[in-house]
Amino acid sequence: MSATDTAAPTDSGTTAARGRHRWAAPPRPVWEEKPTRAGLAGKGIALSAACLAILFPLWIVIVTSLSSRRTIDAAGGLVIVPRDLTLIAYQELLSGGQVQRAALVSLGVTVVGTAFSMVVSVLCAYGLSRTNSLGHRWILMTLLATMFFGAGLIPTYLLVQALGLTDTYLALILPGAVSVFNVLVLRSFFMNISPELLDSARIDGAGDLRILWQIVIPLSRAVIAVIALFYAVGYWSAWFNASIYLTDQEMMPLQNVMIQLVQKQEPPTGLGQQIKTGQLSPLSVQMAVMVLALLPVAVASPFVQKHFRKGMLTGAVKG
Repeated sequence: MSATDTAAPTDSGTTAARGRHRWAAPPRPVWEEKPTRAGLAGKGIALSAACLAILFPLWIVIVTSLSSRRTIDAAGGLVIVPRDLTLIAYQELLSGGQVQRAALVSLGVTVVGTAFSMVVSVLCAYGLSRTNSLGHRWILMTLLATMFFGAGLIPTYLLVQALGLTDTYLALILPGAVSVFNVLVLRSFFMNISPELLDSARIDGAGDLRILWQIVIPLSRAVIAVIALFYAVGYWSAWFNASIYLTDQEMMPLQNVMIQLVQKQEPPTGLGQQIKTGQLSPLSVQMAVMVLALLPVAVASPFVQKHFRKGMLTGAVKG
């Protein structure tokens, strides 16, 4: 009697333990565990080293661009410790001549090209996001094929030449106006918008353009801002199209002028005399042009950064 009384609770306790073990939550992956102090310290050191590796060369470029010729000569080249800072290199670059004109060309091409690319990409992505649209599947397959197969440089050049676009600013915009990757990102985002929301707008009498302008675009501002940044950085940093489609040096964008300065050691128009007479150091001019080329992207990126994660990883409205 006593043996049975003592065994029964043991069996029931074992059964309850097995039940709790069966319904226990599975162990979490290693990357979801709370980091240790050593892990946090290691991450801090790694991030600090990465930031230093990025910011230290940028610091050298900025300080050298602000240094006088005497300071650069005393340092034997690139300057790390700032002394006798001056804005003479920037004043000369922005007072007229080839660099100022090239900066305006790059700015104009970036603004016009980004606006044109966004209009075409948004319209294309919205049409492809409607699976019942005319020729949807064939157009999508054709766009995907262009990501893996290209005509090549020579046919593209002959096409641009046949259209009469050589030595025009359109040659810097039209050949790379649409990125299939960006169209697919926009299409995926548009497809996440609730179909009931669009159907209700159609019942109220709205057409596709009105739906796109008043419903889809306001809900997609995050992804549109990110894609616009992609296009703007691409246009601002582009140099290859100008090197093969333009022969007039007066039309060259800023990136091509920077290549002439850094690689070919050719001073910009209007600065050759100042460099020869010793008023300017060629190295400070090179660094100043680099800073001018980096400045627009560095200024615009923080304003778009808050949209980046939302625009790339989430949908607008979950249906």
